[in-house]
Amino acid sequence: MDILGATLRVYVDDLEKAIPFYEGLAGGRAMRSERGGVEVAAVGCFLLMSGPESQLEVLRKVAATIAVTDVEETLRAITSLGGDVIAGPVPTPAGRNLIARHPDGAIYEYVDRRA
Repeated sequence: MDILGATLRVYVDDLEKAIPFYEGLAGGRAMRSERGGVEVAAVGCFLLMSGPESQLEVLRKVAATIAVTDVEETLRAITSLGGDVIAGPVPTPAGRNLIARHPDGAIYEYVDRRA
């Protein structure tokens, strides 16, 4: 399993207002999507999220989003090391993801960029 990098999760009240700042900071354009009532904008290493508090409450439990080369390989590594998969793998607009709980209780999202 290769870890390619991590994305910082930023929860904002007003996505439209936040995007220009993060685009300027990261030097790139936001890639937008929506899932389960939560609006998402990926800008550089930032993942901006805005939506109903009931949905964000669940998302706030995820410490970070980690980019990997292959989600299936990551699933095998996590489970063989004593972690468990809470959700996924499932397709997303950017690739596939899964949510996993590490043996210490920390929860992370893992994503790959496969079509």
